[in-house]
Amino acid sequence: MSHALDLAAPTRAPAPAAGLLGLAVRALDAVNRAILALSMLAMLAAAVILTTSVFLRYYLHAPTDWQDEAAVFLLVGATFLCAAHVQQHRGHVGIESLAGMLPAWANRLRRIFCDAASCLFCSFFAWKAWQMLHEAVVDGQTSASAWAPPLAIPYSTMAVGVTLLALQLLVQTLQHFQAAAEAA
Repeated sequence: MSHALDLAAPTRAPAPAAGLLGLAVRALDAVNRAILALSMLAMLAAAVILTTSVFLRYYLHAPTDWQDEAAVFLLVGATFLCAAHVQQHRGHVGIESLAGMLPAWANRLRRIFCDAASCLFCSFFAWKAWQMLHEAVVDGQTSASAWAPPLAIPYSTMAVGVTLLALQLLVQTLQHFQAAAEAA
């Protein structure tokens, strides 16, 4: 039985050696790896912030008003920014029972359809996220907390992350067509 998430053996398609698609695959891979490193640091920072917050409140009885929101911003950023890296390795949750029942040609069509439909959805989501970021910047929107950081912070990570995810899905969709053309 295959699983959608197998950390030992990523199932990403091999990068084409040349051409514009190969350049896009290599560029996205480099961006994804850099963002993964930054996201690991963001998660570590969130853990330190939350641990410090608990220590300050419990042992020193010092009120904290910014730590929880800062940790949420870091975790939201890490989540959205790493989505393309997870997709690159096909690590998102998937239902493999259907894939096991379909013939190979139907499974290829299913994967093309799923990648293309996901790309369209994520492209729409990215467009809306960029609109939200624009409104947050223009209107100077802040969160409703006492700390009141600008909402442009989480909206920017959401917009960039979903845009990268849409690009990753587009590249993977194009790789399906390239593989079919090379096989023909």
